[in-house]
Order: sequence, then C-alpha cells, then structure tokens
Amino acid sequence: MTTAGTEPPVPARDPGEEISVENITKRFGAVQALSGVTLTFPRGRVTALMGENGAGKSTLLKILTGDHQPTEGSILWDGRPRTLPSPHDAHKAGIRIIPQEPEIIPHVSVAENVYAGALPRTTLRRLDRAELRRRITADLARLGFEKVIHPDQLGSELTPAQRQLVEILRALTGEAKVIAFDEPTSSLSENEVEALFGLIDRLRDQGIAVIYVSHRMKEIFRLADRIAVLRDGTVAGVLEARDTNEGEVVRLMVGRDLSSLFVRQDVARDEVVLELEGVTTDDVSGIDLHVRAGEVVALAGLMGAGRSELALALAGDRPIRSGRVSVNGRPLRLRSPRDAIRASIGLAPEERKAQALFLHRSIRENTSLVSLDRLRRWRFVRSRQEKAVAQDFSDRLRVRTPSIEHEVRKLSGGNQQKVVLARWLLRKPKVLILDEPTRGIDIGAKAEIYRIIADLAREGVALLVISSELPEVLGLADRIVVMQNGRITGELGRSEASEEAILNLAMADDLAPVASDRPLTDSADGDAR
Repeated sequence: MTTAGTEPPVPARDPGEEISVENITKRFGAVQALSGVTLTFPRGRVTALMGENGAGKSTLLKILTGDHQPTEGSILWDGRPRTLPSPHDAHKAGIRIIPQEPEIIPHVSVAENVYAGALPRTTLRRLDRAELRRRITADLARLGFEKVIHPDQLGSELTPAQRQLVEILRALTGEAKVIAFDEPTSSLSENEVEALFGLIDRLRDQGIAVIYVSHRMKEIFRLADRIAVLRDGTVAGVLEARDTNEGEVVRLMVGRDLSSLFVRQDVARDEVVLELEGVTTDDVSGIDLHVRAGEVVALAGLMGAGRSELALALAGDRPIRSGRVSVNGRPLRLRSPRDAIRASIGLAPEERKAQALFLHRSIRENTSLVSLDRLRRWRFVRSRQEKAVAQDFSDRLRVRTPSIEHEVRKLSGGNQQKVVLARWLLRKPKVLILDEPTRGIDIGAKAEIYRIIADLAREGVALLVISSELPEVLGLADRIVVMQNGRITGELGRSEASEEAILNLAMADDLAPVASDRPLTDSADGDAR
C-alpha cells in the first residue's frame, strides 16, 4: 500500500512549537468531565491517549480542537497560553483531528470532500478541476491509497473504510502541527491499517505531534512512544511505552486487574440448535455449519470473507438462494427479519448505530423494540411492564445512564452495545449472532460484554460470534470456523487454535470469490434489529 521513498503532503514546521494543557477542567452543568488535566504532547512523538469510555478523552480532544472551551485551565504553545475559540482557529493553528465517525458530504466527489473549504479556483473564481485532480492524485499516491479510493467517487458511494481515508487526507491538507487520530482503524482492512501506521511513522519523523486514541493494545504498543491514561476525568498516569506492559495500562485505566478478561468455560451441550447445510447467497457459497446449545462458535476471516453477509442472511436481511437453515431441527424460511425473530434468531450487527439502534429514541424504546408483541394487550403496549423490563435489563447489564428515558445517542459505544444485547436478552433467543460485539469500546466494557456472552452460554443460547480481533476469537470460542472469499476454509478446536493457524486458513489462495453482482464487504446496511 505504501509507496516507497515518498512522503505525505505535510509541510515542514517550526521545531520549537509544542502543545500542552495545564490544569484543564471542564464542567457541563453539574457533570465534571475533566478535572485538573495536565499533559504535554511533544513534537515528533506519538502519544497514545487511553481510558475507558467516559474517561474524558473526547472532551479533551474537543478542547484542543476548539469545539469546547475549558471551564478552567490553559492550552499552552511552547509554554505560552493560547486561546482556541473555535474549530476554525484550531485549524489555522495547525491542529487536526481525524474523528471516529467521518463527516462526508454525500453528493460531491472524494476530491471535493478532501479540499472542502480550500478548493482551487481559476482566475474567474470557478472551480479549477484540473488543479483539483492534480492535487488529489498526487496526495493519494504519496499516501499509498491510490488503489483503494478514486478521486471521482461520490461521498455517498464510499465504504466505511474509504470514508475514514477521506478524513485522513483532509487532515493532511495545509500545515499540520498536531494530528489526533480517534479510533482510526475501526473500519480499515489489514492492508489499509499497515499503510496508516506507515503514515503515522512518517509524521512522527517530520516532527508532528501525534495523538492516538484507540482501545486496541496491539496498535498502541506498535505505534506509541508514550501512553497517557485518563480515568474519571483525571490523569491516572503517563508511561513510556517501552517501559510498560498491557497489564499496567489496564490497571491504570480501570483501577483494577482484568487478568481474567475472558471467562473460559465448558458448558456446550450435545443438542444442535442452529444448523446450516449448503447455504448459498449472493455472497457466500455452500456453507455447512452447526452450533450447539451453550456453545460459542467464532467466525474468523479477513475483510471481504463474507462473515457479515452470512449473518445478515441468517437474520432474514439477505436472500438465501439454496441450502437449508434449521433451528432445533425445524427447517426455516427466512424471507425477512421478522421470520428470523419468530424463529428465535437474534442479530447484534456490526454497525450498531446504522443497523441496530434508533439513536434519537430512548433506552426503553430500543430495548423493547423486538418484543412489543409480548408487551401488548390488545393493540396497546403495557407501558408499566415495558418500563419495568427495560429497567431490569439496564440494571443487569450495568448500562451507565441517568435514566432509561435517556436517548441512546448520548451513551458511550459500550453502553449502546449493552442496549442492543438487552433487546435480545428480553426476547430470549435460541440463537444469538454477535457481529464485532466489542468494536470501538473500551477494555472495561469489553470485560462486561465477555461476561454477558459467558452468561448466555450458561443459559444454553447458541452463540455465533464474528470478530476481527484474533485474541478475542481465541479467548471466547469453543470452536473457530474460518471463512475466505465467501466459503469455509477450515475449522479449529480450542486446543489447536492459534493466531497463525487462523491466518493460514483465512489467507488460503486457492479459492476464487463467490460470483456476485455486488462486491464482497464485511459491512452492510440493513433494518434495525
């Protein structure tokens, strides 16, 4: 992906400048998001900013980028106080942030998205399309992204990974001095991740101060020179990456040891709950698979393997062209999500915000969504019972919220995922499919999600888990089924599974892609479920 001997489009900068924050406090009414935070982000070094969701990372980044003003404290440039009253002022000062959720203009091209606000003009003040094409082509080549994104693609046509790349390109226009990456790899393929890491290494070498926010320990220890940990709005510690380890970082983040992160158990029964025989869709072919009661089966594979497409087909969102799906020995006709729900199959999809949640609705409404038929009397929902069950599951799953009437969009990623799980726990499915259940959530919330999965297995639920994180696959699964190009390439038991064995099966080169009118992806839009 990366072009040898090239540099990203970042001009040289004054090596004397350094940004820091001193005694930053931020209050939102009665809520104190930050308290006395003092940190330095040295030039030419990568500072990983870590902490659980709600620790204050996003608030601190918004203060650095002018979106929020501190209640108390100062931002310093080389020891001199400086105010950043707006995002425009922060941008002029050379501060960039690449957000976790890209902001893309849907009806204009990639080139126009990248240079929005700074489009080249002719002497007649018209858009200079030739110059725009020259700039974007050169930038794509310098960054090594020319093969994964086209300058003329519309914003509405971009995949999640491509939208992330547009944000990266946008941030590197102009004179960047500080660049913050907020969970930048959550939508990227392995090749794109490696290209991004190479870019960050080059930014560090050019003297840029890089702030890197991620929950993925492997990335942190690959990239970071230093690790700053926030907990409950305060600085829990600043560590040199080469002198610490994952355990110490986790203890600083959560204030406790999470050495028993995965709850290993052997509760699988002989009873086969979910069985697939020769299942073929537009995206997968000849899938034979079974999951027993209380068993956790992981679907592993690289981006484009067809895992999410198979999950959507089992949830009634993609047509099954041939083959058989049965639950407890009863063959099913899955023509819609309603058929899957009636067959006691639940899906927590990969894109929880786009595919599972009504963000402007309450926790109560999102929790009861697929169980309204059981909460109705005549045509009316029994509101008292609905509130009672929503509160019960919110308490059981430890959803951090002031009220079940709180809008879901205001929750952290981990708590949003718990609301999706609460929806299915209320429905009591026999089969639950979890697609990337811990993507974008912090280590403490991950531990709670793993506990929920273990509890469901003990209750006899058949669990099919899709994950791109190999340690998670190895930690959770009783069996691992590996897919590549829409087909199953192999199966591994717990005792024989390793990262190397999974990757060998995932990268098998003797399988042609399943023929389809659509390209394979591991994400798809669908109805909320």
